[in-house]
Amino acid sequence: MTWLSSLAPLTVGPGPVDDPSDPLIPPIEVDPNLVTPGIAGFIAIALVTVAAILLIIDMSRRVRRVRYRGEVRERLEAEAAEAELAARAGGSAAEGRVEGDEQDPRPVA
Repeated sequence: MTWLSSLAPLTVGPGPVDDPSDPLIPPIEVDPNLVTPGIAGFIAIALVTVAAILLIIDMSRRVRRVRYRGEVRERLEAEAAEAELAARAGGSAAEGRVEGDEQDPRPVA
């Protein structure tokens, strides 16, 4: 049972501060319902919550922006490789495009 007695500081109940038999420590006479963080605590927690939400929104925008830039960069690299391959083959990069097609805003080469 020695290991159980080593857990005594972790138990709930009267400890050295709350010991009513110790004459040197005055008893605490405070209503536990009146000891609250109050309005200042509520405002502090509300501000931390709002700041955390704004940081999460900002971070998600930044991550999305980086992901989209990577996708665009991959598309441009693929188009450049395709154009280089078509130039080596002797064809034009806009070979498969129909004249007057407004879906592709790139100019016809």
